[in-house]
Amino acid sequence: MEKNQYQTAATATHQHRELALAAKARSPKEAAELLADHPAATIAVVLQDLAPALTQDILGELPDGLVDGIKHAVPAEVAAQWQINGHFEAGTIGRMMVPPRAVFRPDLSVRDTIEQLRPLVRTAFITYGYVTDDAGKLLGIITMRDLLFADDHVPLESVMLHKAFTLRPDLPLADAMKLVLDRHYPVYPVCDEHGRLLGLVRGQTMFEEQAFEITAQVGSMVGVEKEERLATPLPNSFKFRHPWLQINLATAFVAGAVVAIFQDTVDRLVILALFLPVLAGQSGNTGCQALAVTLRGMTLGELKAGAERALVIKEASLGALNGAFTGIVAALGMFIVASYQHNPDALLLSLVVWIALVGSCVASGISGAMVPLTLKRFGFDPATASSIFLTTATDVVSMGLLLGLATLLI
Repeated sequence: MEKNQYQTAATATHQHRELALAAKARSPKEAAELLADHPAATIAVVLQDLAPALTQDILGELPDGLVDGIKHAVPAEVAAQWQINGHFEAGTIGRMMVPPRAVFRPDLSVRDTIEQLRPLVRTAFITYGYVTDDAGKLLGIITMRDLLFADDHVPLESVMLHKAFTLRPDLPLADAMKLVLDRHYPVYPVCDEHGRLLGLVRGQTMFEEQAFEITAQVGSMVGVEKEERLATPLPNSFKFRHPWLQINLATAFVAGAVVAIFQDTVDRLVILALFLPVLAGQSGNTGCQALAVTLRGMTLGELKAGAERALVIKEASLGALNGAFTGIVAALGMFIVASYQHNPDALLLSLVVWIALVGSCVASGISGAMVPLTLKRFGFDPATASSIFLTTATDVVSMGLLLGLATLLI
């Protein structure tokens, strides 16, 4: 009988672990759809193994009746913490909090504190102790080292670390990461505006969430939604990606229209068709460099208010320098090809290529900086499809400059 009970428990634990791994690999909506087919008690166990922020997002996708059942299946303190977390917006520190377990009064002795810690460390991972007053206001932090070397009769207020660094629950993750960049504590206390201890957030949880945001940013640049994961079903992936590809197609038609405007020039100077992809590729790469640096500066908080103008001027200058030196190579290539074809305007064609490449690199540098700045100003994620908009701008400018200059000068 005991053997059968052990096997049943082991099977249930394995099922919970598999469900937790599957939920982590999906977006919150997809994870909720996966878990909704299981009993509330099973879902409750799985959610306690997930990051607090993901747990809140999944709970928000589940039916209210099922959520009530899940909260009744977890310990009261866990349900209470979920209730607190749910009051904060997605992407804030409040969504990532876990309940503080080792909380003590300032007049408690070191001996009594250690005795209270003994049962706690058997069921929870305790890094620091937290000293609060009767109103729950955080007074200080106790490290295990201080407890180990302090005299037994000494009160905690004599050994605690005063003026502890704390985070606000409504602080966005990106802003919190800037504050903890040079601290690297394993756990950070989270307090409200009155200094009351609301919960704890682990540094590992913050860095994992930030790592996901950074990886999602790369996809956002080309129209891949943050919700899409490797385990996302085919229909959902199609729904996420296809609208952006239709937008990209529409912008490609804009670039094609530029070529159509100068169709007579292309018919007369077919050699220009050889250098259209050269200019588009070179200016596109220049713009992507500016875009990457701008997004990095915005993410790390390096781009201060009022510094946007200087950034645009810098990227335009870099575009001019890069375009001038790469333009020499491109112009030389045009001269060699045109001379080989016995074109009487070989030198003039080379000049056209050089001017067009310089101009398109300047324009792409400006676009690489302006696209995310503009998206942010209008309230959008700066990375959202930024590469699509940038590609359109660089293609239109590079092709328009090359064909327009050739029409005017040759």
